[in-house]
Amino acid sequence: MPIPQHIPAGARIVVRVYDGVDGQDGRMKFRDYIGHVRSWDGQCLELTRDAAANGSRPEQKVSLEAGTIATVKPIPERREQHGSRAVKP
Repeated sequence: MPIPQHIPAGARIVVRVYDGVDGQDGRMKFRDYIGHVRSWDGQCLELTRDAAANGSRPEQKVSLEAGTIATVKPIPERREQHGSRAVKP
């Protein structure tokens, strides 16, 4: 899948990048980044990566080189979480 020439700033996307070949099984591995586009010049994608939903990773600013990108897909915004998931008596 070709990388789009234009990705609007503020768009929420998932970017899959090549993460190298696994030494044990010889298969290509990938890493996914979900977040909002800060800029895209055709060579480098600047992304504000979403914080992990479980709180294990804060929001991050990342730069991804075009040559490492396998796919780019738009995704919807996260739904707001209201209240607690705990069961109330």
